[in-house]
Amino acid sequence: MNRSTEGALDRIKQGNRSKRVLLPDGTSVPQLGQGTWNMAEDAARREEEIAALRLGVELGMNLIDTAEMYGEGAAEELVGEAIRGIRDEVFLVSKVYPHNAGKGRLTLSCEGSLKRLNTDRLDLYLLHWRGNIPLEETVAEMEKLVDQGKIARWGVSNLDTADMKALLQIADGGHCVTNQVLYHLGSRGIEYELLPWLRGRQIPVMAYSPLAQAGSLRKGLVENETVQRAAANHGVTPLQILLAWTLRDTDIIAIPKASSREHVTENAAASLITLDKEERLQLDAAFPPPSWKVPLDMI
Repeated sequence: MNRSTEGALDRIKQGNRSKRVLLPDGTSVPQLGQGTWNMAEDAARREEEIAALRLGVELGMNLIDTAEMYGEGAAEELVGEAIRGIRDEVFLVSKVYPHNAGKGRLTLSCEGSLKRLNTDRLDLYLLHWRGNIPLEETVAEMEKLVDQGKIARWGVSNLDTADMKALLQIADGGHCVTNQVLYHLGSRGIEYELLPWLRGRQIPVMAYSPLAQAGSLRKGLVENETVQRAAANHGVTPLQILLAWTLRDTDIIAIPKASSREHVTENAAASLITLDKEERLQLDAAFPPPSWKVPLDMI
């Protein structure tokens, strides 16, 4: 590695380490982390995926998000292998299936995740989406896990405003530290109601799939003239512009998935991009924020 490359990586590392988001309990976490959805599904890519996650941690993206649902635990096992020897450097997040979020079953699910991740605690545990188990029961079980030291804190995922209002009316429901939802330039529905509501209570959003899911939607985003013009202005890729857009506000945590070291480095460098006011206005014109309430977008 030459000095120029080392210097670039050092700038990326310092940039990511300086960009933090405060959780409601005062904990500081990286604004840019790593997702793991669809990882651990190809044995031939396992070593590269592990190397990618470790490189991400080195570059300051030391929040890693996974779930018991991902590969039915396979992604957690892969993460456990990736963080071996560096566990204390990582802010580790996992999620529980809604049908496992009740009395007794939540503890079993958590213990299963801990075993697959080869750790004794989670830094954050999320309800993956709202199911049929009452929120009161889930909150009570989450609080027990905190008391037992198996998780440090808890939050939710894929809850819209009405669900969040119901959650915060429950005893200890206010201990929720984040809501992980789909959010990217092509999916801005949360900006009309949910995002302002969360901001009013200082609950940060954790944006999953900030680069959009691979397919026609992402293709439309990266091929958009406005996105491409911004990329050319900054000398970066369209995908980096999409990620920089998600990171434009300091209370949004983004967790893009990258299964190669090249992609991880590209994601990490996006934290150094600052979109100016004119670029943001142009992107708003190309992909307008909603002017009315829309159903919560999920994938």
